[in-house]
Amino acid sequence: MQYEQDMLRHLQLAELEILKDIDRVCREYDIAYWLDSGTVLGARRHGGFIPWDDDIDLGMPRDDYERFLEVAPAALGERFRVTCSRSNPHQAALFSKVMLVGTRFVTDETEEAGFDQGVFVDIFPYDAVCAEPAAAKRQRRRCVMWQSLSYLYHSKHIVVPHKGALGVVEKAACRIAHYVVRAVLSPERINRGFDKVAMIAKGDPKSEMLMASSYAAIEPYPKSMLMPPSVIVFEGKEFFAPADVEGYLRTQYGRTWNQLPPEDQRRNHAPKELYLGMDS
Repeated sequence: MQYEQDMLRHLQLAELEILKDIDRVCREYDIAYWLDSGTVLGARRHGGFIPWDDDIDLGMPRDDYERFLEVAPAALGERFRVTCSRSNPHQAALFSKVMLVGTRFVTDETEEAGFDQGVFVDIFPYDAVCAEPAAAKRQRRRCVMWQSLSYLYHSKHIVVPHKGALGVVEKAACRIAHYVVRAVLSPERINRGFDKVAMIAKGDPKSEMLMASSYAAIEPYPKSMLMPPSVIVFEGKEFFAPADVEGYLRTQYGRTWNQLPPEDQRRNHAPKELYLGMDS
């Protein structure tokens, strides 16, 4: 599915409404968060959404993330549904989503997994990274492993890095791996394994770095680059951002972060089915 421009904008505005309520709850309960990844890039470069982007990403320190999961279901109210892989065995992503009730955002992967996904905002926990370099490397590698196993468990149709003959081989290997993983693991076991390694450095006073554990292949950030959050304008409203926005963007996207990518590299997550509700 490709978006018509009006539909993309309606989707962005629906996600913005979710973000506003998340921001309200976080301020009410003193929960730290920041606009993450392409969302803060859009805020800094465009003053709002990247024009072709179709999702909102947030980051939270682990303790704030767990606190949010405790209070958000009641504090957000009946318009929203909070889901995470611990409580929903059909969710492959090892992070949380706040979804707008009465909407649908269906992909091949969510359909195969039986995951009832609405229009959403993603929330990523940020964990302390082991201070010792070799231990940090193991920690990050194992986080990547558990997230990959979760995707393989829930779907045999995994996006592979290559096309042509090599891509055919990779897809076949993923289908085989899917059945093997389902035979030996469960969602509960995957979540326990991921949480254990993601939080292995929690409370370590020597740890100076934080990582988005579900995307641990991305380079970690100095704690001072993320905390305390700063303020940035996104779609005409103030939200929280990493402490050093430009340092964060250079770390994730390189020194050319402020340059627009070629048109053939402007990707989004267009679903196979999108329903924004009766009033959309």
